[in-house]
Amino acid sequence: MQSIRLKSKTPNVGHKFFRIFLSALHFLQNFREIKSNPQNSTKKPTNKRALYSFPEMGKRPPLPPDIENGTPPLPPLPPPARPQFRPPVPVPWYAWLVPLIFAANFITFATTMYLNDCPSRSDNCLLFDVLGRLSFQPIKENMLLGPSIPTLRRLGALERRLVEEGEKWRLISCIWLHGGLLHLLANMISLLCIGMRLEQEFGFLRIGALYVISGLGGSIMSCLTDSRGERVSVGASGALFGLLGAMLSELITNWTIYENKCTSLMTLILIIALNLSVGFLPRVDNSAHCGGFLAGFFLGFVLLLRPQYGYVNPKYIPPGYDVKQKKRHKCYQHVFRITSLAILLAGFIAGYTKLLREHTVESVPFRDVN
Repeated sequence: MQSIRLKSKTPNVGHKFFRIFLSALHFLQNFREIKSNPQNSTKKPTNKRALYSFPEMGKRPPLPPDIENGTPPLPPLPPPARPQFRPPVPVPWYAWLVPLIFAANFITFATTMYLNDCPSRSDNCLLFDVLGRLSFQPIKENMLLGPSIPTLRRLGALERRLVEEGEKWRLISCIWLHGGLLHLLANMISLLCIGMRLEQEFGFLRIGALYVISGLGGSIMSCLTDSRGERVSVGASGALFGLLGAMLSELITNWTIYENKCTSLMTLILIIALNLSVGFLPRVDNSAHCGGFLAGFFLGFVLLLRPQYGYVNPKYIPPGYDVKQKKRHKCYQHVFRITSLAILLAGFIAGYTKLLREHTVESVPFRDVN
């Protein structure tokens, strides 16, 4: 009888160990690839244990991702930052008024010399062979190489006695007259150095008003300090000192936009002091210089006010730009403007009233005064 061998259901032990050995090799291979390049590894491990890494000593192992549902979703990206806005660079004004004033003063001086007609009055005219009728008065009459005093008086020189008699236009006309060529050159060089920069920054309207009003303030101060009424004054020095005073007040009221504040302030004060010291020379009307400087100083707080540092006009900001809004002016700028305007108006009204009152009292006979 032939015996039948039944197949055992128990798996072979060698075959079992061989499968375990292959799984271990596969695990080690995946672990080395993940450890050598964990970010750029695009190879998905076939064994679940390959997703784990050995924790460092004393640290808790990281939580594995949900294998059943896949990797967790990435967090949402932050919204893009709003673009920053840079304010546009201010475009300077085209300076044409200061050159026009420059040319007008030279034309006025040439007209003055033509009307003066030195050869018809004297035989010692300077540069007669070259200039002819435009030649200068002798040095003993005018050291500045210019016309005679009667000619200046006839054309509108400032004289208190004539102003009190009703010729108020002399308060303005004297600004356009000069005592000589040297006087004219000194003032016009100062005008170009100071006025050109101011007009490029603030425009012709502000600088034109500043020039005329400062000259008027210098004329009023000159008349008030002339107790004898014998002074004959001409020149644009009062208006030019007004521009210097306006530069000082502009530096003070617009303090936040300057970088080298103390250096600019000390330099400007030194320039003003040197120019004022010229007024102590003989035959120089320093009262007109001081009056023009004070008028320009207070007028600068009113006319030359600029926005504070960091302010941007809303009409220049495109939509979507992140700009921190600031007020246009600081509080102290408004205080300076209102106070200076009040002082300026009070000074002009008081000076002009005093000039007219003294003329009225002196012109009335003593017996008619109560």
